[in-house]
Amino acid sequence: MKFGPVKLADAEGAVLGHAVKTEAQRLPKGHRLSRTDIATLAEANVEEVVVARLDADDLLENEAAARIAAAIAPDHLRFSPAATGRVNVYSTVSGLFVANRAIVDRLNRIDPAITLACLADHTAVATGDMVATIKIIPLAVPERFVEQAENMLRAEAAFEVKPFVPHRTALIATELPSLKPQVMDKTHTVLAARLLRSGSHLVTERRVAHTEGAVAAAIADLEPDHDLIVIFGASAVADPDDVIPAAIRRAGGVVEHVGMPVDPGNLLVLGRITKLPVVGAPGCARSPKENGFDWILDRLLAGEWPNSEDITGLGVGGLLTEIPTRPQPREQTTSPPRGPARIVVLAAGRASRMGASGGHKLLAEFDGVPLVRRTVETALAADAGNVVVVTGHRESDIRASLAGLPVTLVSNPDHAAGMASSLVAGVSALGPEAGGVLVMLADMPSVTGDHLRKMIEVFDNEGRQAVVRAVSEGQRGNPVILPRETFSAVRQLVGDVGARHIVERCGLPVIDVELGEAARLDLDTPEAIIAAGGVLKE
Repeated sequence: MKFGPVKLADAEGAVLGHAVKTEAQRLPKGHRLSRTDIATLAEANVEEVVVARLDADDLLENEAAARIAAAIAPDHLRFSPAATGRVNVYSTVSGLFVANRAIVDRLNRIDPAITLACLADHTAVATGDMVATIKIIPLAVPERFVEQAENMLRAEAAFEVKPFVPHRTALIATELPSLKPQVMDKTHTVLAARLLRSGSHLVTERRVAHTEGAVAAAIADLEPDHDLIVIFGASAVADPDDVIPAAIRRAGGVVEHVGMPVDPGNLLVLGRITKLPVVGAPGCARSPKENGFDWILDRLLAGEWPNSEDITGLGVGGLLTEIPTRPQPREQTTSPPRGPARIVVLAAGRASRMGASGGHKLLAEFDGVPLVRRTVETALAADAGNVVVVTGHRESDIRASLAGLPVTLVSNPDHAAGMASSLVAGVSALGPEAGGVLVMLADMPSVTGDHLRKMIEVFDNEGRQAVVRAVSEGQRGNPVILPRETFSAVRQLVGDVGARHIVERCGLPVIDVELGEAARLDLDTPEAIIAAGGVLKE
């Protein structure tokens, strides 16, 4: 293939290297120029174009990408049509993505023109998740390179998705006077949630004394009716002959491995009773935050059986984010004093559900006051210090409605991408002294200053180390207070999503504060605004 500028008269049959736009038409990159195209461009006084002129054995980018994708075993995978030299690969099941690094590396070293990028080895995926992408870099590639890639992929899989298999799971939890029943209740809830993504269920829980005999008896009793047994000890495993591994052996089982080079998650025990996996969970698995237990559980639920070599090979990448609530963190440090939570009001959205009314809901007036101003005045009434307001859609109008209020205005030029960008903008505007952020939506007129003060008081009473969430009769609502520990996760959010995933996976306590109907009353439609007593404005 030869790439570069040529005279228009010499370009027939060549492939455009860059899009060409005239008043009459637009020809995209990758378009093969016909005689008609040449004539039309000549009429527009185009004299030169950048093209790729193919050699006899060259394949265009889309054909090359499609052929390479077709060489991948299609089990549990869906492939997008080739476009701009790219084929995306998606999982059709919830399962474990497993990559063969040697094959992926070899394929990427055939020629720089051919690339395959995929998820990290042993990544849990849900149905519909993208797991890999094939991209041809230039507009065409020699067919011999494509054939080499095809032969390689047909000989050995570069990756696959192993579907999760539902497991009937039993939980054995040992008891000591020092372990609160609330902790054991939370352990049950967190484990049940972990199992759900595989279609598995926690069908039995047995609470027994923290002794070898009691645990062994429970294992023997539960083994016939379950596919997996998980044991949470009231005390951490300190030795290969401690209570949990000793109990597995006493029940007639085998202990495959004790400990793993993943932190949090070091103190894991993996054993079996014949073919039944028995896992002694580390204490950090009482938290929903990712830890080494997740890695082993995912493999078991996908039908793998990790051996000692597999487990001891997890050290690279095994240093995971610390779980703030761990009883024995990695470092005992003296943290600087935590400042109070600051309020961020999100007022950047397009209000797409307003339809063709022509009005912006945040500019609707209630007793002559724009909704957004009313909301911000409520935030100021909470006496929580500086209030940040994130603006975007119809920014000049929103800012004009806030004239004279002592707030910090933050512009979000990416507001059309969804709520996540506004959250990121708001949190990024906070100073290092902020101990948390109270995220307030600008379209919730029933939330009062007293409501906000009530939530902030609960946050303060929890040492500013818990998520505080408004609820209405137990149903999740808004606002929500996120502690400083979550800020890095917030900054990684993308798309039209809020912080719900962060709340569920941060590993911090979540305290619900009942606000009644106010926690779930937002004004998203013209009818809702009118019903609430508002007057729409252009």
